[in-house]
Order: sequence, then structure tokens, then C-alpha cells
Amino acid sequence: MKKATLLFCLLLCCSFFSLAQTLPISIQLTESNQSPIIGATIRIVNCADTTKILNSTTDTSGIARFNLVANQQYSMTATSVGYKTLTKGINATGRQSVLKFVMETDNQLLGDVVVTARKPLMQQEDDKTIVDPEPIANTSTSAYEIMEKIPGLFVDQDGNIYLSNSSPATIYINGREQKMSTADIAAILKSLPPNSIEKVEIMRTPSAKYDASGSGGVVNVILKKGVKIGFTGSANAGMNQGRYGNQFIGISLNNSSGKLTSFLNLNYSHRNTFEQIQTTRRFSADKELFQNAYTTFPGNQAYVGFGLGYEVNKKWELNYDARLSYNQNNSSSNNESIIRQLNSLEVLTNNINTTNSKGNNYAINQGINARYKLDTLGSEWTTDISYNYFNNQTDQIFNTAYVLPTVSAMGGTGDIGNNRNFVAAQTDVKYKLPHKITLETGLKATYQLFKSNTAYFTKIGEQQNIDISRTNQFNYNESIYAAYVQLSKTIGGFILKAGTRLENTNMNGHQLIPSDTSFKVKRTDLFPYIYLSQKLGKIAGYEMRAYLVHRKSITRPVYEYLNPSPRFIDQYLYEAGNPSLRPQFTNNFEANISIEDRPIFAIGRNYTQDIFTNVIYQNPDNPSIAYRTYDNLGRNKETYFRLLGAVPPIYRYFFVAGAQFNYNDYNGLYENAPLSFQRGSWTFFTFHQFKLDKLTNISLNGFFRLKGQQQFYELSNFGNLNLNINRQFLNKKLMITLSMNDVFYTNKNHFTINQGSISAFGFRQGDTRRVGLNVRYNFGFRKREERNNPFNFENLERSSN
Repeated sequence: MKKATLLFCLLLCCSFFSLAQTLPISIQLTESNQSPIIGATIRIVNCADTTKILNSTTDTSGIARFNLVANQQYSMTATSVGYKTLTKGINATGRQSVLKFVMETDNQLLGDVVVTARKPLMQQEDDKTIVDPEPIANTSTSAYEIMEKIPGLFVDQDGNIYLSNSSPATIYINGREQKMSTADIAAILKSLPPNSIEKVEIMRTPSAKYDASGSGGVVNVILKKGVKIGFTGSANAGMNQGRYGNQFIGISLNNSSGKLTSFLNLNYSHRNTFEQIQTTRRFSADKELFQNAYTTFPGNQAYVGFGLGYEVNKKWELNYDARLSYNQNNSSSNNESIIRQLNSLEVLTNNINTTNSKGNNYAINQGINARYKLDTLGSEWTTDISYNYFNNQTDQIFNTAYVLPTVSAMGGTGDIGNNRNFVAAQTDVKYKLPHKITLETGLKATYQLFKSNTAYFTKIGEQQNIDISRTNQFNYNESIYAAYVQLSKTIGGFILKAGTRLENTNMNGHQLIPSDTSFKVKRTDLFPYIYLSQKLGKIAGYEMRAYLVHRKSITRPVYEYLNPSPRFIDQYLYEAGNPSLRPQFTNNFEANISIEDRPIFAIGRNYTQDIFTNVIYQNPDNPSIAYRTYDNLGRNKETYFRLLGAVPPIYRYFFVAGAQFNYNDYNGLYENAPLSFQRGSWTFFTFHQFKLDKLTNISLNGFFRLKGQQQFYELSNFGNLNLNINRQFLNKKLMITLSMNDVFYTNKNHFTINQGSISAFGFRQGDTRRVGLNVRYNFGFRKREERNNPFNFENLERSSN
């Protein structure tokens, strides 16, 4: 805490280097009927020094905010699709903090006019980073691939998304938390078409408005909704080929009719991939177990997204959105297991396990959102109610053939079924008070009901019996009630936001088969939050700001982590929960700096108590058998810093590059013995873009990780480099993209774990190197604003046919 206070004092001292006194100015754009114009681009140029340029976009109230030097003349230009360009001269005198302008509608259809906007790929907005996915979507086949390509995000081979620390981020869609497993969320993201995403919000330290459970941060995927630009749409199709092939096709439609807007997204894909894991585990002084598992995952996915928006009047707005995704997933696994004597290399046992799974699952998501504008300053009241249903059914056939010693084969079948109901209701009020004070407060209630019924049967010869060790049935329900309040105030170039969140947690698990292991958890916790922002000065005419954030969060064990019933993987490995698992708490402190709302540097530390993680223990009665479980291991102190920079555009070429370093220091107990584990890892990421001509672009993006870490597994160096080239045809309505993912096939790694009695190493790889083709056609009669210039290329062209 002393270090954080010292760092904050240093940031305040830097503020004295500001070159001139600035005044906060809000510019509000409206139609003639006083309706706000959302998403308009405002460009302000200092008349005395035209190299000093400020850019911003209007929010949902039609307001964009700037800090202008007092008593200097500026030229303001406002542009928006469907409106005539507005140019005005303004002067920051301090007498008027809000300047209101009315934009005239442009009824003339200019279907072939192209305006290149200055919109960054990433920009800082208070305590969150906003990512424009448009340039990445052009070279991706799903929303999941977009997550993999965003600079600074790391997606592991299991589908977890990491931001700044070793805990995975919480995934939201349209501001709603997805209470699902990692595999289920990954399936939904893979079914979402890439051009259905409007923006991605990255919150490494989310405010008190968000659930306290996001200790790894929050990634909020905002889907596109109907926009007021007439009837538009796009159709796309493509494929990519690795060892196995993927194919997809989809269509997206948007329509506006007066106060009613609507959208429809349809997408179908056929996917196939593989994963290979080789593991060697020494379980005694002279014996080791070697396993080589190869699994393929063919499947079909279908997605439908539909939504309606209705503007009741100038104050009320209603929105409804629904999504349905269906996944048919099959898998076929072949796992060879060998136990051998170390001194003589003699093979003691050799058997082959085969498992074939056929499953299908579907998810239904529905939500209603209402917004009421309390005034023209941005005060509003929003209410959101959503219902999610997820159903999964899987049939398995497994068999074990014994090569050495020769005994009769064993096999069996499994029937796995579970369903999940999740209801959330939330209401929030944001009110602009006098003296530049903003009050935010709200209530939220969530309820989740999860039911699972799994039946396994073993077969030896012609005899079939119930497998008691694998068969289980349980019900789980969870309810969380929350209330929060936070205040923010702007004082010159200084912004303070502070708040707290109160959460009441109720968890109730009831296992019916094979035994009653019921449990209940009831607790109430308080989670403070504070956010500070200060203008430091200017560099080459661009504003530099510093931020300091503190947040407390909780990670709750889900029922799967608590259920003590064993779940066998094979005869040498099984999984079991830990009913005594306690929640973990994390205190995060982060300081970061941005230039012109572009994040460039951050440093932070996480203090985690009662950290629980996935661990492996050996069975004391039979060391050849290991089991995976979760345990509280003590505490962890994680330090990280992140650096992001870009080279200014050199006519046709631009690139952005960054790096992040994480250092973990664990101290606690492992197998009732002292644990001390320290490890640091580097992640480098980059994005390049080169414009061959007016219609052709080449992009390159990738990451490389040095000395990676996943739980207590130490990973070798690995990375991923993707190359894409796209060209536009037919007056820029048709785009064809060629891509190659994981060009050098480096997204694979060796792993090692040496903790307690576990000593193991291995290798993991998948079907990551792929060559693909994507074709997209845009249609509709409208004025178009292309956003293919994410890194602030200057306007090189303005064409009209």
C-alpha cells in the first residue's frame, strides 16, 4: 500500500509539467428534434498550430469531451453517416463548458463515397480499453479468432483468456456475464460470426458497477445492433485448411425504419481439428508412466442472432436481442499408456484406450434492455433482464485393449447430460450532478440452476455392469445479490472515481449419486474500488494522462471444483473436487499511462490470499495413479508491467508492438509441505499493416511467449504469427482475403511440473497452422463510412463516382 501511495504522489508531481492551462469542454451534437447523434467523429485543430489535432467520437448522449487550451482559437469538424459535415470555430473561454450544435441530415444517397476515418484499433476510455475489431474481423472466421488476434490478449489452448495476471478473465456478451464453463464459452465464441461484433471492451480492473468475481479482469464483447443507416448487410463464406479443414458461410442484415431498427445474423460452420498430448510421469524411484494421446474434434455449428430496437420517444429506448447456437461435437481419442522400468527400460504394461464421443448442445440467450434519458447531460436509467439456457447431451463409447500383459479387453459406455438455467436482472442509474459530479448506483440479482446426470456402464466380455466410480447425479443452485455505489468528479485535468460493491453469495450443492455430499455456502463481502486520472502534459501536441486504479475481487469455487465424487479419465488418472475449498480474494493495484487515449504503459501488482488452483497429487495407495483436484495453496504475489507503442505511419506502412512481463511468487503448502515457487514470463505481441495500393492491404500479427506458465506448469517458449492479404473489388463492395495462421507452426509447447511428489514433463500441440480464404460482399443503399484505417493513417483519398 505504501508503494501504491508513493506511486500516486509521483503521478501528481508530474502534473506540474503541464505546458498550459486547459479547460474541459463538452461538445454535444443533436438532430433538429434534439435527438443525440451517436458515434459521430469530431476533429478539433488548433488554429495557431495545425499539428495539434484532437479526435473523439460522441457517446450515447451525443457528447464528446475535450481538454482545450484556454483562450485559443480552434476549428471543429464533425462528421457522421447520414449527416452533412459540420464545421465551426470555437474558443475555450471557460464561460461555457457545453457547446451544442445541430447537424443537418443528408438525404442524398452517395453509395460510392468513401470517407476514411481516423479511428484507432485500441483506445483508452476511463478505466477500460476499447478495441475496434473491424480490421481483425476481415481476417478471422469467428469471434474466438478475434480474441486470439487482439494485441495484449492471450488465449491458452484450453480457451481461457488472460489479460494482466495469471487468473483468466471473465467473459461478458452485451454486458452480461456468461455463467458457463471455459469450453462452453469457447464454443459460443466460435459460433459467433466475426463481423457481428461492434467493439470489445477490455477492463483489467473493472469498476464497482461490475461483478466482483472478475479477478482476472473482464472482456465484454458488444454485438452489433440495428443502426440508422437504412438497409444494409453483408454475406461471407470461407474455409481454412490445416491437417483438417474448416468451412463456414454466413449473412448479416441491418434495417432501419423510422424509430425501429432490427438486425439478423445467420452463420453455419463445419470444423475439425486435432490435439496431441504426450506425458511422462515418474511415480516411483524406478518406474515411469508414458502416455501419448491423440484426439480429433469434428463438429458442426449453427448460429442465429436477432434483435429489435425501438425509440419510443426522445427519452425512452427499448431493445430486445436473442441468440441461438447449436453445436454438434464429436471426438475420437486414442491414448497409449506404457509403464516401464527405468534402469532396464523394460516395458511392464502396455495398453491402448480409445474413446469416441458424440454430443450435441444448444444455448438460448434472450435479453431485454430499457434506457431512459434523464437529461441532456448524459444522465440515464437502464434496466436489463436476461435469461440463458444451456443443454448438453453426450454419449461415449470407450475401450481398453491390453497389449502387455495380455488380458481380456475392457470397455463400456457413458451417457452424460446436463442443463443450466441462468437468470439475471440489473438496474443502474447514472446521474450528472452539479459541480461536475457523476453518481452511479445500481442493484443486481442472479440465479443459476445446474443439473447433471451421468450414467456409466462397464463391459467385460458379454457382461455389463453399472460403473459406480463414474456414475453421479447432482443439482446445484446459486444466487448472488449485489448493490453498488460510486461517485466520480472532474477537477480541471484530474478525475477521481471511487465506489464500493456489496455482494451476498448463496451456494447450495446436493449430490444424489453415488453419495450425499451436500454443502451450503453463505457469505457477504464488501469490495472497494478507486480510480484516479491526472493529465501529465503533452508530447508533440498529444495529451498524456496517468491513471491509478485499485480494486478488490473474489474468485468463487464453482460446484465442479467442490464435488468430491471421482471422475475417471483413464485407469491412471482421475479428477475429484474438494468440498473444503475456500474462495480466494485478490487486491489489485495498477498505474498506467496513455497518450491521446492510446494506452502505452502499465505496471501493477496482485495480492491473492487463499489462492486455489488445479493441482495433481499421487494416490498414496497406488503411486501409478494420479488425481487432479483443486486446493488452497497459500498466497501469491504477482507483479506485471505492460508496454505498447506504435511507429507513426510512413505513407503506406504502420506497426504497433508491445510486451508484458509477469512475475509470480507463491508461498504456502503443497501436500502438507512448504511451497515456494517463483517464475517470471515474457509475452511479446505485434500488429503490422502495409498498404500496397488503394485496394490492397497486407497485415501481420502475432505473439511470442518466453518461459510461459500455466498454474504450476512451466512451459517452453512458443508463439503464433499470422499473415493476411486482402483486396477490394466492385467499388469496394467485395473483399477477398487470403490468410495463413501460425506460419512457422510455433504455437506448441513442452511443459514441466515438479511440485511435491509429482514429477512430470510432456509436449502439447494442435492443428494451429492453417491456410484460408475468406470472401465478403457488402450490400445496401447507404452512405458508407469505411473503418479500414485503424492505426490513424492520414486521409489518402476521397473518391466519388
